[in-house]
Amino acid sequence: MDSKGQQGESIGQALLSRAHVPDEANRIFTEKVQQRPLFLAPTSPPPSDAREARRRAQEKAKAQRKKAIKPKPLSAAQRRKLGIYHIPREGQKYALFEPLHHLWLGYILEILGNEVYTGGEGAAAKIASADFHGSGVEVVRSGCVSRVGIKGIVIKDSKFAFEIITPKNQIKLVPKEGTVFRFEVPVEKPKKEGEESAKDASAETSSKMLFEIHGEQFQFRSADRATRKFRAHFSKKL
Repeated sequence: MDSKGQQGESIGQALLSRAHVPDEANRIFTEKVQQRPLFLAPTSPPPSDAREARRRAQEKAKAQRKKAIKPKPLSAAQRRKLGIYHIPREGQKYALFEPLHHLWLGYILEILGNEVYTGGEGAAAKIASADFHGSGVEVVRSGCVSRVGIKGIVIKDSKFAFEIITPKNQIKLVPKEGTVFRFEVPVEKPKKEGEESAKDASAETSSKMLFEIHGEQFQFRSADRATRKFRAHFSKKL
């Protein structure tokens, strides 16, 4: 069948004439069909190099997205050079870290909950995953005798060592390997029902919860310990 009707009209004109009046149908056909511009884009890059060009464009777009989403983290050498973890001389004061220690006491009591009174494996599992920045610590055993007795606040809990500031405003770096650390948590005794108010005051005297950890079993970063599951196993050093 010819694309034009009996009167020389095209199929487009015939369809438009059914929906619009003749003048409107002619105007639409002229503007939208006969005089419609056809834009031709040049082939760039050439067909022979199209695959390589698409690959380069994809790599460029991927690099831009990666750069926009997350910057490249600093390396260990860059962090040391910038002194990010270095404490200046004027900041090496025990009194400055006492508020951090009080904050840690509230943190560890919240983690332990009621197990602070009972102890046991549940408390040990929670302590093993805890963060020790700001904790009060004392070295009770060590392969190096000169380290025994060091006491202070942990200001840095790294993978292989504790950095401790003492009450004499001295910073001590104590390796975890071959060292036993003791931590102390003050615990208020629970009130007993039916006691008089005068007796309650004496019952509220706080006791202390002491626990010791073997540094060799804590040779992990604090961020890694939070998601790590520790299993009970026999230690030859116990």
